[in-house]
Amino acid sequence: MLSGIVATATALLLSALLTALLRAPVKRLGVLDRRRRRAVPLSGGAAVVLATGLVAAAGDAAGVAPLGGGVGRLPAAAGGVYVLGLAVDLWRLRWWVPVAGTAVAAVLVVPYGETGVVGGLLATAWIVAVTAAFRGLDHADGLAGAVGVVTAFGVAACAAFELMDGIALLLSVLAAALAGFLLHNWHPARASLGAGGALFAGFVIASAAVFVRAGQGIAAGAGVLFALTAVVCADAVLVVLARRLARWPLTRGRPDHLGHRLRRLGLAPRAVTVLLGAGALGGVLVGVCAHTGRVSGGAVGWVAAVAAVVVLALVRLPVTPVFRPRQRTATTSSQVTGQLRVRNG
Repeated sequence: MLSGIVATATALLLSALLTALLRAPVKRLGVLDRRRRRAVPLSGGAAVVLATGLVAAAGDAAGVAPLGGGVGRLPAAAGGVYVLGLAVDLWRLRWWVPVAGTAVAAVLVVPYGETGVVGGLLATAWIVAVTAAFRGLDHADGLAGAVGVVTAFGVAACAAFELMDGIALLLSVLAAALAGFLLHNWHPARASLGAGGALFAGFVIASAAVFVRAGQGIAAGAGVLFALTAVVCADAVLVVLARRLARWPLTRGRPDHLGHRLRRLGLAPRAVTVLLGAGALGGVLVGVCAHTGRVSGGAVGWVAAVAAVVVLALVRLPVTPVFRPRQRTATTSSQVTGQLRVRNG
């Protein structure tokens, strides 16, 4: 217990420190997120990966929470996914490259002995989908970090219930690292995860959840996995459905995620993060309770129903830009005022 507290505290502080220290060199290298009002350095991904990897490796080496033979492949595969995501940040690779790379990594970590061949293939597809969907949350300040913290802690709780100490420590450390990064990513963000960090976090969370639920039935396992990642899944379904209805290419980005649509309704950036974080917490609580047998599987159905209502309510909302740059508006207003004075003079 004490060792877990020390590990999570170390990961939190280390991630917060590394995110701050790496901002300047990353900015000089030009590795920036340019989707926001101002370009933000992508130092958060490296900080989260380093903090998670170093602390988890230290715990494994010290024998405090050994990952074990099968689970030991997970950090290595996640590191490969991060490198692939970093290449996407640097060189803007085609959309299928990170998907294919994540699929290869997922094939290497799925415990086929517990899942079987069919269950293993379904688990691989689910890991790839959740990993890609988690990357989609990294479009707004604080959103990926907040949802990631809640979800990682939920999976850690499920692992602790199954006495999987290695996975529980790994997910607790990841959650703490994301919390440390969130100190710099809260609106207005000073650092961002980038594709590398988002793919790494999503892959670790999805793969660890598969390990925890392996061998406990496909249908029941799917329900728990959905509840643990309800916001991530709802965002992905909303994007796919909206783009299909609008006949928009699925691989071509546009402001049509949950966060974008809630901003269109007038919510402030921080309010969007808090609301979706609370939604993730609700789903995680149901998922943990269903996994531990505290509630029946019907509770997962209620989570799915709420997610469906949200998706259907927002799918037809316009996806035009939420705001205009203030500087441009101010300049335009001053020019119009000057022109009126000239005409009146």
